[in-house]
Amino acid sequence: MPGDTRRLGEFEIIAELFAPLAAPGAFGLTDDAAIISPPAGSDVVMTKDMMVSGVHFLPGDPPDLVARKLLRVNLSDLAAMGATPHGYALGLSLPAEIDDTWLRAFAAGLGADQREFGVELLGGDTTSTPGPLTLSLTAFGFAPTGRLLRRSGAHPGDAVYVSGTFGDAALGLRALRGEFGDPDGFLASRYRLPRPRLALGTALPGIASAGLDVSDGLVADLGHLCAASGTGAVIEAALVPLSAQARQAIDGAPALIEAALAGGDDYELVFSVPSGHVEALERLAINVGVAVTRIGAIVAGEGVRVIDRAGREVTPRRHGFRHR
Repeated sequence: MPGDTRRLGEFEIIAELFAPLAAPGAFGLTDDAAIISPPAGSDVVMTKDMMVSGVHFLPGDPPDLVARKLLRVNLSDLAAMGATPHGYALGLSLPAEIDDTWLRAFAAGLGADQREFGVELLGGDTTSTPGPLTLSLTAFGFAPTGRLLRRSGAHPGDAVYVSGTFGDAALGLRALRGEFGDPDGFLASRYRLPRPRLALGTALPGIASAGLDVSDGLVADLGHLCAASGTGAVIEAALVPLSAQARQAIDGAPALIEAALAGGDDYELVFSVPSGHVEALERLAINVGVAVTRIGAIVAGEGVRVIDRAGREVTPRRHGFRHR
């Protein structure tokens, strides 16, 4: 890819591209570490995600969108636990083909989302690599002490709810690969630019009994919640919410319903809600402007069962993305 005629060195990258993004507690990125000062009565919540070119994003994806996805997948983890984002640390392992033009666009993407989500850079590291491009981000947030939403609190009888729609990102990846059309680019945008449900997530503690974000697929991630809670779950495939664009794609190829059940990268929330809290959840969803949908229930036992409209069990060919 064409770029600047000169190449920035490690310290120039830090000074020119990333120091302007730094939080006051990062001291302009001139020291070895930064400070985080949580509000009184709050815990520091930390999460970390990595993205590898060709695995988590396409090599030709715009660098500003790659940066924003990297930040947002971490913000989604904070949202899933009811934490308010504060800042992040960044790690870049750069192959030779990543030039200054790419880096400037990447930094600009981070800056755009810092302004949108109210977070700042706390520090990080850069290295070179023979490839592939590997990106790492550690996000920090704050949550009132004792108010985290964890995976382990679900009980039989709780309803299973999700935010947003499912399958868009998995279908978007297929569309970007040319497998079918995406006339308005909506599906591709859902793959490239997740929407962390922060307003919803930070208000769920006290309403939901357990929750997490869906990165590896709905069935797989709900299975993680069930395993942590010592329960099972039953979800109705017909209730899983789909966007108009996803429904159109699935209507043309019904086997694509697996994208909604097992496709990764949705970064929506799945959570359990006791019956006495359903009205509070519905009011919350209206207040924050995020659609929530009941798709099933927590039951005694283990694992996640998927049933169709007739109550017959549906067995997905795969349950979700596995990292190894």
